[in-house]
Amino acid sequence: MHRGSKTRMVAVSLIIMAVVTVVAGPSVQALTIQEEKELSKQYMQVLKRYFEFVDDPVIVDYVNAIGQRILAKMPPQPFDYQFYVIKQDVFNAFATPAGHIFVYSGLLAAMEREEQLAGLLAHEIGHVKGRHISEKIERAENLQKAAYAGMIAGLAAALAGAPEAGQAMMMGSMAGTQSVMLAYSRGDETEADQFGLNSMYRAGYDGAGMVEMFDILRSKQWFGADDIPTWVMTHPAVEERIVYVRNRVEAYNRKYGQPKAVDPMPFARMHTRLLTKYSDPAVVMNRYRKAYEADPEDPIRNFQYGLILARTDQRDQAVIHLRRALDVHPLDPFILGSLGRVYFQDGQYEKAEPMLKGAVGAAPRDAEYRFYLGRLQQEMGQYQEAVTTYRAILVYHPRHLPTHYFLGKAYSQIGQRGEAYFHLGLYYYGKGQHKKAKFQLEKALTMTTDANRREEIDKLLANLEPKKKKNAERSNRRKR
Repeated sequence: MHRGSKTRMVAVSLIIMAVVTVVAGPSVQALTIQEEKELSKQYMQVLKRYFEFVDDPVIVDYVNAIGQRILAKMPPQPFDYQFYVIKQDVFNAFATPAGHIFVYSGLLAAMEREEQLAGLLAHEIGHVKGRHISEKIERAENLQKAAYAGMIAGLAAALAGAPEAGQAMMMGSMAGTQSVMLAYSRGDETEADQFGLNSMYRAGYDGAGMVEMFDILRSKQWFGADDIPTWVMTHPAVEERIVYVRNRVEAYNRKYGQPKAVDPMPFARMHTRLLTKYSDPAVVMNRYRKAYEADPEDPIRNFQYGLILARTDQRDQAVIHLRRALDVHPLDPFILGSLGRVYFQDGQYEKAEPMLKGAVGAAPRDAEYRFYLGRLQQEMGQYQEAVTTYRAILVYHPRHLPTHYFLGKAYSQIGQRGEAYFHLGLYYYGKGQHKKAKFQLEKALTMTTDANRREEIDKLLANLEPKKKKNAERSNRRKR
């Protein structure tokens, strides 16, 4: 892991500690469900400010679908679970209060099949259901004030541009507190493993995926102390847990039979998108070129190779390989849409249009290709058509931030400034750029008379209030 990434992760951990102290207060005994939900909002503000999230629906919707498949076999939960992908080449995953679960793109890229992702998500869901995160926050009240002050001073130095000095100060102050805040107990891990494994089987997954997930994390551990995955440090006793989970899987499969393997194609599409769009292009190019050369007639190999060629701006060659894939699968929306996107990026709008429309017709809920169709319409001066296209995306993907941004621009182009400000405000709100969001939303508020829209904007602006003001109001309420 790079030094900058490590410093950032320590810094964010400390910021979250500060959030816990401010929101939960020094006298917290155990978080209620409502308090946990409130705390999760603070966590999300911190994380959005310091990390870049993958907002590609092909990836994020897929990860959410696997998480929801597991949750569907559980009793009703008090939280609305959400799953996120952080764009960083790190082997890590974690959960925050109120059912927010995060997977790093580096760990997702290392996976090979859906069952492995299901094993990871089921385990993290187990931590949320077991209220292990709330218990960690409760233990955090034992932090000494002196140690806390030292950590904050180190954080200030690290973020001010002196990461070496800052990290030294932080690590010294954290010596007695890091394990309290960040690490789960062995009992927590055993409970999460048991719950996760049972949840996997109820959802129709082979529990071997969880063992394979642990093996992936363990394989990274052997490279040296600097490379030990954070997940391993915060989820202890991986070795003995592998043995325990493997024995339970073997016993289950002997008794009930091994579950059927899931359809590999959804994972393959997500994984290809992740690698070609977000991973190191040189590494992915080498991987997909070798796969193509080993089987040049395989349409999937051509598709993958075409995508990474497009990523590296070799669009002429990308078109050749994508067309080879399309010859075999002429109605495949992913191939049609990818080819349309390459034509769009190359400025060949007349060739892009039928491809993108074909992809949208074959996969109407897919945001990627409908989004590029909207971009194409804007570039061609078809602004009202672009508005209609973007609005259709938000029916199924209301949090797709690029759509909000370009929809705001499209509304501006047809003179609907209130709607333009509103959607640009949603874009900046989702990005964690609160000053810009506040400016846009306040402008939108002055231009709308719709009661429902005004209420929606008021709620968003309330969430952007300075933390000190919120805490003062909360304190006054308690006194009353």
